[in-house]
Amino acid sequence: MRLFRFLRYSRSKCPKRDAQAQHEAASQEKPSTDEYRVHSAPSLIAMPKPPKIPESVLVVIHTPALDVLIIERADRAGFWQSVTGSKDTLDEPLAATAAREVAEETGIVVGSAAVPREALFDWGYQIEYEIYPVWRHRYAEGVTHNTEHWFSLEVPERFEVTLAPLEHVAFLWLPYEEAAARCFSSSNADAILQLPQRLKGRVR
Repeated sequence: MRLFRFLRYSRSKCPKRDAQAQHEAASQEKPSTDEYRVHSAPSLIAMPKPPKIPESVLVVIHTPALDVLIIERADRAGFWQSVTGSKDTLDEPLAATAAREVAEETGIVVGSAAVPREALFDWGYQIEYEIYPVWRHRYAEGVTHNTEHWFSLEVPERFEVTLAPLEHVAFLWLPYEEAAARCFSSSNADAILQLPQRLKGRVR
């Protein structure tokens, strides 16, 4: 009887040992499914994209001989265009937007040895146009018009570009008048047709 009382007393007077044993047992348990998802598994839920900023650039890419690059949209067969794209942030400089979009859509790096930064020409010209209804869902509710700033980019010669396959599926180098005739956008065609005069007026 005394031995039983002693054992019972010893166990009850060692809370630290009991707590340690419980901790070790708990640490050997497998994590719950929820714990695994939180700490180990990346979320598969796609975050919604923020609305597009209704301010963009158009970049006419051309050679010294005025052959112009046009690219065909992936979401609209037969829709040929120049490089275009919206600002990523409200404070993004327009030249940075132009250089980024050129790289993303064609693989051409503005500022490289072949295409120096001065090859990018800001025309200091902008237009406002009505956004096609099929693309208005990309913008904030109620936005119907976009402001587009025009640039050109001179590259040394025709070459094979690297397209972003989710955006464009084909490219062509054409004399500027033929390139303009292929464009689905009348304002894009107008920009290409203005190219010779714009380049004459450029001060380097």
